[in-house]
Amino acid sequence: MIRDWPQLRDFALSLNLPQITLATPWGHEALKAHGKMWCYWSAYEDAAVFKADRDERDMLMQADPDTFFLHPHYAAYPLVLVRAGRIEPDWARARLIRQWRDAAPKRWLKAWDDQNGSR
Repeated sequence: MIRDWPQLRDFALSLNLPQITLATPWGHEALKAHGKMWCYWSAYEDAAVFKADRDERDMLMQADPDTFFLHPHYAAYPLVLVRAGRIEPDWARARLIRQWRDAAPKRWLKAWDDQNGSR
């Protein structure tokens, strides 16, 4: 299980995905993919913040409310919080790769996939 921001940051960086940069928006360390917020820790809760559309967020929170939740600050955004110490590495890996792909410009991603045999 991933317990805190340093572990999540190191885990995300270990995926060795290109176009990842370290940033400090709002005075807190975060990772950006292709210039967009990608991986960060909540300034309001001891939890990671992941992208999730509202339907998926609601499903996750209903299925496992001890793990997935929402702080009022994030309610208007397609995000879900995952409590510290409850972040499954396999789930985080799949989520981070999907978010990285979603952030990539389509032309860049096609060239990446063609070069790396990915999809």
